[in-house]
Amino acid sequence: MSDWQPEEYSNEEILSLDRLKRAVVNRIRKRALAMTEDGEEYTLGQEQTNRIIQEEWARAKEAVRSSRAAKENMKKDWDAFVDSEVTKLVRAEKDDLSAMGVLEKSI
Repeated sequence: MSDWQPEEYSNEEILSLDRLKRAVVNRIRKRALAMTEDGEEYTLGQEQTNRIIQEEWARAKEAVRSSRAAKENMKKDWDAFVDSEVTKLVRAEKDDLSAMGVLEKSI
């Protein structure tokens, strides 16, 4: 590997599956070209090619996982889970809570 360096993924590249795929393929191609002396990426062996595919895919997934959009989605999912669990508790203990004076709706 001569002058190859991993590239960070931009927000635009992880916006959709087709863009992500295109970005991953381009990075794999650049890395493969840097690994070959003759500048022909198709001369790499299957094992070596599979290794760089797996490594680049892991980088892409980490970029998606750490993106702002993913964090916002995780927060929404977490909020929905918490709301659902608390709703279940309120429903299960509604009679006890009512007996202690908790009103069903606020006045």
